[in-house]
Amino acid sequence: MMGSKARIFTPVSALSLDDLVPADHFYRHLDRVLDLSFVRELVKETYATGGRPSIDLVVFFKLQLVMFFEDIRSERLLMRLVADKLNVRWYIGYNLDEPLPDHSSLTRIHQRFGLVIFRRFFEAIVEQCRQAKLIWGKELYSLLKKSPIDEYT
Repeated sequence: MMGSKARIFTPVSALSLDDLVPADHFYRHLDRVLDLSFVRELVKETYATGGRPSIDLVVFFKLQLVMFFEDIRSERLLMRLVADKLNVRWYIGYNLDEPLPDHSSLTRIHQRFGLVIFRRFFEAIVEQCRQAKLIWGKELYSLLKKSPIDEYT
């Protein structure tokens, strides 16, 4: 006899992302190794002191790292991935019942910062990775050498 499975979803209580993401997962390791608290100081001049609060900038830059590691080129696709992957939700600190940032907000923040801030972020992350011995040798040299875009920053 051919079987079939009924789709019945019941609410889950007492379920934590900490329980669902393995202790040895890449994003857990990244969270332990990289300290992104410096980003608030990095972009402080681009924000007013009053007004509506923005998306947490540590979350924004974590999402930029996810874009890099997952080889994603648009904020819309990034947020679809975040909605689907529990490990990424855990990394950015959003629980299952929390609404995720809208992709258009990420695009506006991205445009606000420009190349100079992203270059500084990149250099700081490369240095942290070097200190944590995540990169070395030729890889480190190729990341730090000047590129043609440097003349515009």
